Amino acid sequence: MNNGSFWNAVAWHGTGYPNERKRLREWWGITTRAEWLSALAGLLACESHSGVWEFALQLRRTIARDFGGHVDVGYWRQAAANVIRANSEGSVVITEDGATKTEPRPESETEARIEGVQRLIGRIARYEARMRADGVLDDKRYVSSVDAWDLGRASKMARWGLGCRFGTLEEAEAAVIQAGRSAALSYKSWPDFSAGYILGRCLHFDDEEFGDWYTEMVDAHRILMSDPGSPWLNIPFR
Repeated sequence: MNNGSFWNAVAWHGTGYPNERKRLREWWGITTRAEWLSALAGLLACESHSGVWEFALQLRRTIARDFGGHVDVGYWRQAAANVIRANSEGSVVITEDGATKTEPRPESETEARIEGVQRLIGRIARYEARMRADGVLDDKRYVSSVDAWDLGRASKMARWGLGCRFGTLEEAEAAVIQAGRSAALSYKSWPDFSAGYILGRCLHFDDEEFGDWYTEMVDAHRILMSDPGSPWLNIPFR
């Protein structure tokens, strides 16, 4: 929607061969088929966004599951601190060569990690509050994962690779199908997927400015949730 691409025509070559090559080179540093394949694989595996983001969101999912519902932000912050401190104390790792004890992390490093994750939790909570106000998230709903940020980009990366002649139509179609199947494991609906994508995009680019990185996606979300011809209104998410 935001890039003006045909969602149901994978073979469309975007802005043309020179511009597609330029886009991948400038934004992704991709100039070869091998680099395209590597980037696509990382996106499909949801390994191209920060693991710290997923740690914070997974911790909240666990709390919500165990205690049944809403998770207070203060409790979430404290739980993150508890987990990070526990993990910093060292542990025994079992390998093929036997048991190995990891050394405890320095206290200063542990406290810095706690501060960083707690700051991240605050950012996530503020983005979610804004998304609720803008109708992207329902009241009391929260983002379960930012896998959508990688999977959405994987779908576009597949098309870019075709436009750049780094890959075949069959490879692009297979990647799009794989992205869809993975999305169905992480989310329940198009709106859930959309909120995860928007949060991931904003954590990556926006820095709480609520500028174009945010507003462009809110506009796209509203159109896709209201236009009678939208695939989101005509094709089941799962």
